[in-house]
Amino acid sequence: MNNRIHVAVGVIVNEAQQILIAKRHAHLHQGGKWEFPGGKVEQGETVTQALSRELKEEIGIDINETQPLMEINHNYPDKQVQLDIHWVKDFEGIATGLEAQEIIWIDKNELLNYNFPAANKPIIEKILEDSSISV
Repeated sequence: MNNRIHVAVGVIVNEAQQILIAKRHAHLHQGGKWEFPGGKVEQGETVTQALSRELKEEIGIDINETQPLMEINHNYPDKQVQLDIHWVKDFEGIATGLEAQEIIWIDKNELLNYNFPAANKPIIEKILEDSSISV
């Protein structure tokens, strides 16, 4: 039985070249840690459709375009996740924590100062290597 959870993840970059991160609610899996916004891909959805829906529901932005960044399969002791990570550099709206989650914009060189789930470590490494985002 495959209980792998397919998740669409957005690395959202604003005009000031800052990246949006959100704090997971304490009662959730990996609660209290920071993450890149996104959510589960529902049956019949593409990753882009899921990401667009989740970012509208969670933070109130509308995506105009995304570009694939990377894909990660990670096994936690209690669940497996497949993360489809996309750059989101073209969007409309002002990001707001619509689910009462804390969100902040940070410079990419600040990413290492925040506690992320283990599955997010390769994403952070990839962002830090990307020369298209200045600090």
